[in-house]
Amino acid sequence: MSTDLSTLKPSAVWRHFQDICAIPHPSKHEAAISKFLAEFGRKLGLETVVDHVGNVVIRKPATPGMEGRVGVILQGHMDMVPQKNREVRHDFTKDPIQVRIVGERVTATGTTLGADNGIGVAAAMAVLEAKDLSHGPIEALITVDEEAGMTGANELKPGVLRGQILINMDSEDEDELCIGCAGGIDTVAAIPAPEEPVAAGALAFKVEVLDLKGGHSGVDIALGRGNSNKVMVRILYEALRETDLRLVKLDGGDLRNAIPRDCAAVVAVSAQDEAALRRRIAAVAQEIADEIRAVDPDWKVVVTPQGAASGAMSRATTQAVLSSIYACPHGAFAMIRDMPTVVETSNNLAIVKTEGGAVRITCMTRSSVDTRKVDIANMIRSAFELAGAEVKHSGSYPGWTPNVHSPILKAMQGTYREMRGRDIRVAATHGGLECGIIGAKYPGLDSVSCGATLKFPHSPDEFVEIPTVQRFWDFLVRTLERVPSK
Repeated sequence: MSTDLSTLKPSAVWRHFQDICAIPHPSKHEAAISKFLAEFGRKLGLETVVDHVGNVVIRKPATPGMEGRVGVILQGHMDMVPQKNREVRHDFTKDPIQVRIVGERVTATGTTLGADNGIGVAAAMAVLEAKDLSHGPIEALITVDEEAGMTGANELKPGVLRGQILINMDSEDEDELCIGCAGGIDTVAAIPAPEEPVAAGALAFKVEVLDLKGGHSGVDIALGRGNSNKVMVRILYEALRETDLRLVKLDGGDLRNAIPRDCAAVVAVSAQDEAALRRRIAAVAQEIADEIRAVDPDWKVVVTPQGAASGAMSRATTQAVLSSIYACPHGAFAMIRDMPTVVETSNNLAIVKTEGGAVRITCMTRSSVDTRKVDIANMIRSAFELAGAEVKHSGSYPGWTPNVHSPILKAMQGTYREMRGRDIRVAATHGGLECGIIGAKYPGLDSVSCGATLKFPHSPDEFVEIPTVQRFWDFLVRTLERVPSK
């Protein structure tokens, strides 16, 4: 097993990707990678601009004879989703990603890899650096904080970009061109949950739901994998019906755009209820295991005694917390009618945290239909308001409406057909892409998204298929050669 990506082709793309992996760059912590990208552009002698949030724009002039071609924006994001296996010690703000070559895959060691979107950024860097390509004017736009809030795209100012074609390189299938994506909105609910004394002799138990697969809350939401928050609450809700269970703490998930993999709760029950608690946890866990075995076979529930309980939420608060989270929807609600394999609307019940005397719940709702997005967000609001929660919506961003008549789409379809002898798929994604936000700021921008083949982004199972990076690179280079004249 090798860790040296310089042995792979195309060498420039893999070399830049390895450099990116060496710099910690989780969402909200992009200062170092933004500085690195800016220095990269300036060392090449190219016009380089860093805006007020850290977005980097690097401009490369047209090669000789290509000055009359339409300008192309190569776009990607510099941040990555920080997810790791429970047993792995890794600080995403300080530690480099430990890459591994395993057969025809590049993956990481128990963490997300960051090929989403490091491969796309590395490809843009290779284009900027290359002296043997033929292309019109190029702008590389590398944004911050795509994964945690689309901050870079939202803060991008009109008038910065000069190109008329945008090639986003954040897609995850080399045989597909993406021409549309879902919009999103976040809902955060806070249920007051003060602690009060418990009866003498009450015992505390830690209940853990561990090792679900998780995954990308857009791309993987229709796979039916377990959501650790929903699994935990279903188990505890059923236990509540047979015991005088009181919640002490509930803690699951840590990213709004990742399906939660683990959840931990601390509960208090009387000594007489211990047997009933364990029996009900085991029974409900087995029911869920039977339901999701085909897609999520390796998870578990662990119950650990914690000694005497000193305090917990009231019975009424426990009921309100568990009932409202149980009522909160999770998963895919509808498919796009004209693209029945693509999710139209979904919700991810992403994060549950007990802090500051409240239980805080974060959901991320996605939809390619804006009114459906708002409808589901309001459904979630209603469920939590019934429990006495304070509820806020934030971070709403638009979807990207497909344009099947796009000139760059037609050109790329023809190029792919010529290179590969077959048609490339054209699709929309339920994941979030920045094209819709950028397009709203730059009306008339002709956009398409492409990329190498990645699997299981936003989870420690993430990998990139090595042969697809070379094919993606060849396709990108040929596309740039064929951009039309102004």
